This record gives sequence, C-alpha cells and structure tokens, in this order.
Amino acid sequence: MDKSLAIISVALLLAGCSHMSLRSSAATATLAPTRGNQASGTVNFIQRADRVYIEARITGLTPGLHGFHIHEKGDCRAPDGSSAGGHFNPAAATHGGAESAIRHAGDLGNLKADASGIAVYKGQVSGISLDVGSDSIIGRSVIDHANQDDLRTDPAGNAGARVACGLVSKSADKWF
Repeated sequence: MDKSLAIISVALLLAGCSHMSLRSSAATATLAPTRGNQASGTVNFIQRADRVYIEARITGLTPGLHGFHIHEKGDCRAPDGSSAGGHFNPAAATHGGAESAIRHAGDLGNLKADASGIAVYKGQVSGISLDVGSDSIIGRSVIDHANQDDLRTDPAGNAGARVACGLVSKSADKWF
C-alpha cells in the first residue's frame, strides 16, 4: 500500500469514529477543610449517558458515616461552608439517599471513614449532569458533613456541620 492510500484510509477510519461515543464528560472537586476541621480530598465525576459516576477520597474525618452532598452554590468562602447554600435540588424534591426514588439531585448518601479517618466512595446517580442545563453540577459545590445523613429528614438529613467544601469544575473530557 502506498503512503497516500494509507493516509486516506486512516482519515476515513477517524472520520467514522468521530460519531461514536468515545468521550465522557468529566469534572472534579477539590475539597478543603472548613474552619476548625481537617477534612480534605478529591471528588471525580464522569458522565456516561444519563448516569454520573462518582469517585471520592476524603481524609481527616472522624471514623464513621458522614453526609455527602452536592450543594446549590459554588461558593466555599464562608468559614463554615454556609455560602454553598442548601442541597442542589432543581426538582424541589424531598430529601433522600442516592438510591431513593425521590431525593434532592445533590443527595449522594454517606461516606464511611475508617479508623484512620479516610473515606473512599464509589457510586453512580441519575438526575445530575456535567453538561449545560438545570441539572448541571458544574459550578456548584460538594460538601462533606460532620455526621451521618439519615437519608430522610428535610432539608439536610440531620448531617450536621460542614467539614469540607469544594467547587465542581469541568475537567478535560475522558476517553474510553
């Protein structure tokens, strides 16, 4: 095969692949501690179709369960994290867990910190996106709370103080 035919073949192959869904939207939140706390970490989001996959690693927590939510505002400037507002809830639903049929879009459930204060979370949810629109979490914040979320009490599941806050920012699309 001569060189020009090989180049044309590769160009046609790439053009055909451009219509395939090889890319997924991605976002990241880097959590920093609120005043008087030590919790920090990273939350990664990847969107595939109508699901957003979430992976988080948070350190500096007390052992046990901690409420984990996306909040409505992308503002972590207040020392106690209150500037992040309430849970992200574009459908005006009642509070619930990540698996609940009815829940705030930002309800992600609980993180479980081990005896060393490290929590690793992997989950997936619907009702949020990394695209443009009313369900987008880009520019919002992720909050980790001091206490366990009871997954039912409005507005915040009795999860207590905000121990870490981070802004959700679009990151480079991921190739799969």
